[in-house]
Amino acid sequence: MSYSLVQLAPGAYDLLLEEEIIGSVVRSGSRSSDTAWTAELIEDRPEGERPAPFIGIEHSFPTLQEVCGWLGCPEVKSNFGRSSIPRSS
Repeated sequence: MSYSLVQLAPGAYDLLLEEEIIGSVVRSGSRSSDTAWTAELIEDRPEGERPAPFIGIEHSFPTLQEVCGWLGCPEVKSNFGRSSIPRSS
């Protein structure tokens, strides 16, 4: 299983599994000590059908680095500031 994260904005990522969006990783709180990062699945599947390492629908961590370690060090891509939708002038 290969996860990747695509940054949408500061503190917001799509979570992909084998190139399919299955959830999100988002930061909540301020940039001080009350910050939390949450990895959340889009679909509420029964426990036996959730992709590893998900036991629940969401899991919280104090840092993005801990989320990445838990997911097996996914590739992190930035889509921030770019759009696949052409803009008309």
